[in-house]
Amino acid sequence: MSTPPAIPEDELVERFVRASGPGGQNVNKVATAVELRFDIAASPSLPEHVRARLLARRDRRVTDAGVLVINAQRFRTQERNRQDARERLAAFVAAGFEVPKTRVATRPTRGSRERRLGAKRERSTIKRGRANRDWD
Repeated sequence: MSTPPAIPEDELVERFVRASGPGGQNVNKVATAVELRFDIAASPSLPEHVRARLLARRDRRVTDAGVLVINAQRFRTQERNRQDARERLAAFVAAGFEVPKTRVATRPTRGSRERRLGAKRERSTIKRGRANRDWD
């Protein structure tokens, strides 16, 4: 397993916006929230297999164009939010380097099959009993 490379600064796009939520008057004046964008699809620093794995993930932060958008506004300072966004980016990329375990096909046990069929039979009997009622 290879280790995640450091992502070059020129591949990251940061935008500073006003944060929502508590913070008093400060929240209306200072752009402390960070929107960090990283183009996974066009990144030359990621190996091909990692890029494919990251793009295949069903994550709402990844756009259709293959751009990861991380919004960080947990903290009151811009610097701390920048750090938080980069940590979350690093965690996301590191997850792409983990090779998923292959699924081993198994068969249901005889007991589990019998329990399932028994439960179906019971349910069927209950429903059959309801259908044959005469509601005068």
